[in-house]
Amino acid sequence: MREETGIPFAFKVISGFTLAILLIPVIIVILAGLNAGDYLTFPPHGLSLRWVIAFLTSPTFLSAYGVSFAVAAVSTVISTLLGTMAALFLTRSSSRLTGALRAFFMMPIVLPGVVLGLALYVFYVSTGIGLARSLTGLVIGHVIVTCPFVIATVTAALVGFDRSLEEAARSLGASPFTAFRLITLKIISPAISAGTIFAFIISFGQFEVTLFLSAPNLQTLPMAMYVALRYSFEPTAAAAGIFAILLVVASMVATSRLVNLKRIFGG
Repeated sequence: MREETGIPFAFKVISGFTLAILLIPVIIVILAGLNAGDYLTFPPHGLSLRWVIAFLTSPTFLSAYGVSFAVAAVSTVISTLLGTMAALFLTRSSSRLTGALRAFFMMPIVLPGVVLGLALYVFYVSTGIGLARSLTGLVIGHVIVTCPFVIATVTAALVGFDRSLEEAARSLGASPFTAFRLITLKIISPAISAGTIFAFIISFGQFEVTLFLSAPNLQTLPMAMYVALRYSFEPTAAAAGIFAILLVVASMVATSRLVNLKRIFGG
């Protein structure tokens, strides 16, 4: 008799339970943002778009949303470029320092965000380079936090990469850059896309580093939500969370569609 090779039932139960745990906070935020009451409570006192409209008409939250999007977009582009180059170097270099460099690049993931944010703030202030409480300094902080995730995903794709494919392209007359662009970059593009998504999501929701590097006129959405919940317990912050969730989901779907289109059209 043929044995069934389907997924074990216990594994399905554990996966479903894990997915539920991950989705419960999202559901709570959405329902809290649609609360019809005057205060942030759960379960909500009825459903209403009252606080969604309040978010859409709030100059503070809309400005913070725009700042978060701009910082995340710029940080993601820089992190993707630097992280991809760093991953290529780490996987192809034969230097004895590769292991130490890999640990150094991964350090922002291990260090608490509060420690990293404080260190950057002290560095900016003590050196007098004018980056404290500035947009440039904030972007640098976000790049430091997000770049390791790009390095990790791209490195995972490059570990089992067959370099003989590049050599075959070179033997057929392709330049090093052309071989990299048509062979290597095309194969690792899904990993780069995954790293880009991670970088954007982490930058958009970054709080600890932003707490030390942002200014009163340079508030990101997490900072605006923190201030709002600290001084007024209105559901507007939860409504802002709904739009943050929608942006993350939209970015993931858009990236997935772009990767699929590249595969279909051979881009």
